[in-house]
Amino acid sequence: MEKRLNILELQPQAYKAMYGLENYLQTTRLSPIHKELIKIRASQINGCAFCIDMHTKDAMKNGETAQRIFLLNAWKETALFTEEEKIVLGITEEVTLIHQHGVSQKMYDKAISIFDKEYVAQIIMAAVTINAWNRIAISTQLEVPKE
Repeated sequence: MEKRLNILELQPQAYKAMYGLENYLQTTRLSPIHKELIKIRASQINGCAFCIDMHTKDAMKNGETAQRIFLLNAWKETALFTEEEKIVLGITEEVTLIHQHGVSQKMYDKAISIFDKEYVAQIIMAAVTINAWNRIAISTQLEVPKE
């Protein structure tokens, strides 16, 4: 891949604002596993290798299993994810694929029946944040570090 510009160096205030969103997410009630599922699933949809690499490692540090990570892109086809996790993943997909139909009423109603409105808002903000990071990483061709 061609080496591209470094937004952190060129636009440090933009990165500071993005880190503000990350810092906000640390104050939410979102469980560490919910946060990582959101980050991995959105990154899979967007094809962001850098973020998939980072967040699968973070998920495993937080106790996520390799099997669930391997099956995350087929979460609807397995019983390995709880009903709550399926709602988190459904919202994540609908926010990430916002151009299709947005967050559907069915998904919203399901989310509100399981979580309170504050938690649903936090899920949405986590999905919005990782989508922004994906766009930065993909646009600048951020490389996956070699181990």
